[in-house]
Amino acid sequence: MRGLLQFTMDLFEGLGNEFAPAKAPSPRSKKVKKKAAPPLPSPSAAKESQQHGAHEDAGPALPAIPLRDTLSLASFVHPQATRETVLGSARVAYEFKRGKRKTIGFVVGVEGLSVRAPRWVTLRDVDAAIKEKSDWILRKLLETRQRHARVEATRIDWKDGAQFPFMGEPVVIRLDPKHGFASVGGTLDASDAVGGPRVLRLAVAQNAEASQIRDAAQAWLMRHARRLFIERLDHFAPRLGVRWQKLSLSNAATRWGSASVDGSIRLNWRLIHFRLPVIDYVVAHELAHLRVMDHSQRFWETVESVVPDYDLLRQQLKDEAVPRWS
Repeated sequence: MRGLLQFTMDLFEGLGNEFAPAKAPSPRSKKVKKKAAPPLPSPSAAKESQQHGAHEDAGPALPAIPLRDTLSLASFVHPQATRETVLGSARVAYEFKRGKRKTIGFVVGVEGLSVRAPRWVTLRDVDAAIKEKSDWILRKLLETRQRHARVEATRIDWKDGAQFPFMGEPVVIRLDPKHGFASVGGTLDASDAVGGPRVLRLAVAQNAEASQIRDAAQAWLMRHARRLFIERLDHFAPRLGVRWQKLSLSNAATRWGSASVDGSIRLNWRLIHFRLPVIDYVVAHELAHLRVMDHSQRFWETVESVVPDYDLLRQQLKDEAVPRWS
């Protein structure tokens, strides 16, 4: 068991994963047991693997109709696929591996479906387990594909005129190397047109590489993120009766934040893309862990004491696509 000072509570254990349901702890992964009699093992329902960034989100709920009836000639092919099956009308080519485990497990990620099985399980039993969990597999494959499409749609083309959200509002980049900036590296001006986005003027040459523009924008955003996060930590800490000691900015692909019992707080700088109420939710969530280092009912009551609509804000954090920076 780790020592007390090493115990850290993380916000989000995977890209786009939501917090634990209100008033109840959130398991890291679902375990779904197969109801067939031995010797067929009970497959563990997969935890969904996700990618970055940033930040990732499950998206709106799908229609409550059988997925096999909605997926006409759909195809999901894992790049390392070694086996293939048909679920409903969907073709699913999946990665299959054997290992030292007791159950059949499924993992659905951006690349597709991966299946893990004990060495002694027959392929017939593997096929039967996949068929039994076909609705779950198809739903997760479709959700992951939709989520990935939303994330890709937010990819930023780093050039003059590029746009991204800043505290929930659109900002457009203008390269202005000759401008006398009041702040380091750039400044945020009013819109060039009525009703248009605000303008972030960066001290970057017009012929700069995309990576230079990206780095300049990121540096500007991180400076503002740190200043804002400190302000909000100082706002909520006394209301929760806690003291934070240190703030670190994170660039993690799978977590929005974390808190340690020594008062150290880590917050993902990309939270600066969200509206202030969403940022406040994450800040309050991490500070609440300085009082309750779990996701028990007492923890959620602590969060609710300072952010009454935390459940709505948690869902917004999950649903809104974060800009793709790579």
